[in-house]
Amino acid sequence: MPNKSFFIKTFGCQMNERDSEIMAQLLGERGYVETGDSDQADLIILNTCSIRAKAEQKVMSLLGVLRKQKKRNPGLKICVAGCVAQREGKQIIERMPHVDLVIGTQSIYQLTDLLDNLEDRPVVTMLSDDYQIPPFIPDLTAGPEQKQHSAVPFKKFLTIMQGCNNYCSYCVVPFTRGREISRKVSHILDEAHSLVEAGVKEITLLGQNVNSYGKTNVVSDDTDDYSFADLLRAVSVIPGLQRLRFTTSNPKDLSDDLMRCFAEVEILCPQFHLPVQSGSNRILSLMNRKYSRELYLEKVAALRAYRPEIALTTDMIVGFPGETDHDFEETMSLLEEVQYHGSFSFKYSDRPGTRSSEFTDKVDEALKSDRLRIFQARQDAISLQHNERYVGRTFPVMIEKVAQGSIVGRTKTNHLVHIANTFNNFLPGEIVSVRIIHAGQHSLRGELLDQDQQ
Repeated sequence: MPNKSFFIKTFGCQMNERDSEIMAQLLGERGYVETGDSDQADLIILNTCSIRAKAEQKVMSLLGVLRKQKKRNPGLKICVAGCVAQREGKQIIERMPHVDLVIGTQSIYQLTDLLDNLEDRPVVTMLSDDYQIPPFIPDLTAGPEQKQHSAVPFKKFLTIMQGCNNYCSYCVVPFTRGREISRKVSHILDEAHSLVEAGVKEITLLGQNVNSYGKTNVVSDDTDDYSFADLLRAVSVIPGLQRLRFTTSNPKDLSDDLMRCFAEVEILCPQFHLPVQSGSNRILSLMNRKYSRELYLEKVAALRAYRPEIALTTDMIVGFPGETDHDFEETMSLLEEVQYHGSFSFKYSDRPGTRSSEFTDKVDEALKSDRLRIFQARQDAISLQHNERYVGRTFPVMIEKVAQGSIVGRTKTNHLVHIANTFNNFLPGEIVSVRIIHAGQHSLRGELLDQDQQ
């Protein structure tokens, strides 16, 4: 009997990408084979995101398309997982009766057992409130017939915690991922060792707010006093690991000890994503971000003192309810002062259940669009200025993709580099010396150095 095939569509953040990898491994262990063609799949999983309205709308639209596919193939099983599932599981079943399985963010580890239950029950909903993270060791030894969900096996995400206790007024994460919970140090280190032993060269430690790792539960087998900086140092000394990154962070929890890691931990990449969301203290207070513009700038100055070449990126929301012209000017002035290497910027959108969705002084959509356009245009110009400073300099670049005549890789500062390839013996994960010869807004172009120039 041929193995069943599955297809996973992932929406949203790196946490969802990692969850999709876990589900793919669990299905592979049960004999399922991953396919890149959803039309050929026996099981389709939509791993969903609800951080913004647009992502949720895409999920609902795709579910409408899948209704027709299921009519053509009644044996097809459709599963909705992730944050939308956790928040609106029962409503999904009511609105989309062709969906067979709805599993929340902490039920992914029961995926295969829940699929087995479909033999006895036509529809299964599993929305657990238990946000504990069980031990999990990745299997990177699967052959082509059970290919990994990740397209870049030389680098991997590693979840160290999830959930959030901050309750920013616009954010649904505490409701979809629960309160903060940190994994045991031994579980994290076991997973990290297994990744490196399998050939992984770069690890990114994941959490909704990694800066608060270890503050909310027992995370070490022998002590409760274990910080994120301690964890970074412990992972960094694993033999064979070449690059270490982490995401994401709340500025209010950014300790001096953690910032000092950028100067002291050799393989910690000099790139930091530090979301600010607004440059206005009034808006930051309405957002319940629990820090001020002044504190944020102090953190930025300290980071650059420890690691002058650090590349800083951020998240920015424009058009938050009540945002005035003056508030937006404050955001623009923060952009000018910090000079981010890049940013992810979005128009505010109401999320059901959040406090800000009840705020009455909403900003007009056209005005939000104008402000976003202004912000992004200036950010693009600043990004280009930063990138132009790299021209003529040489950097170690980790290769990510090799195609006929070209290579794509990344610097330690996370800049994407396109390289003309006159050789054919490079593999993803290798590190090569590259001289930057051109700068664009969002990427660089470089040339490989000859062996004797390295």
